[in-house]
Amino acid sequence: MNPSPLLRFKETSIQFGGLKVLSDLNFELQNGELVGLIGPNGAGKTTVFNIISGIYQPTKGDVFFEQESLLQKKPYEISRDGIVRTFQNIRLFSTLSVVQNIGIAMHKAGPYSFWSSIFKTKKFVQFESDFILRAKELLEIFGLSHLAEEEAGSLPYGIQRRIEIIRALAASPRLLLLDEPAAGLNHAETDELMKLIRKIRDQFRLSVLLIEHDMKLVMGICERIFVLDHGEIIASGRPEEIRKNPKVIEAYLGSEVLDGE
Repeated sequence: MNPSPLLRFKETSIQFGGLKVLSDLNFELQNGELVGLIGPNGAGKTTVFNIISGIYQPTKGDVFFEQESLLQKKPYEISRDGIVRTFQNIRLFSTLSVVQNIGIAMHKAGPYSFWSSIFKTKKFVQFESDFILRAKELLEIFGLSHLAEEEAGSLPYGIQRRIEIIRALAASPRLLLLDEPAAGLNHAETDELMKLIRKIRDQFRLSVLLIEHDMKLVMGICERIFVLDHGEIIASGRPEEIRKNPKVIEAYLGSEVLDGE
């Protein structure tokens, strides 16, 4: 008997006016998987993430996380359930330190009231101290502890991208959604990013679903890949199967991928 999937799209569609962006989407993500979602621009990939994270509501079908429907849930409720995402554009607080940026992600777990934060009660101060300590521990795990007090916006782009992913990890996700994490990175930075994503999945035992155009990254770390085109999944499988799929080559990859590039 197969275990229940962590995430499941069931005949999910969404349209804006007369434009159908996703059409009867069905796919599943199991616990602990590292899965890629690829396809040409306009295929509907970011819309999938927006539905999962509660920004959009589908016009048909359903989406389940740990067998519970995500429909009608607010984004903050979905985050508390254990789904955390990053965005294509870096969204760090540029004038705050690295450790402050990471600590902010832990506030959803802060068991203190709004007034406690205003008046800085003993309980508030204690939990703030715990958050900063945990943030420093995460930076140590990923070899960035020397940057803890640096202003986030002053750091190289590749480092900022890694910090953003670590900040998402600080929110204790069960499912981490990465939206084009390699965007704007050079080859060396992309290699570092691949190591980071693998380490996060393996060490923290969570699931990762990523959207990415960098095929070296996708083919190098993903265990399964879904290919989306015009709002429909046209192929799914292991990287070696996707690389050779005629539909995928025609719609997105091009013949150069057959040569391993």
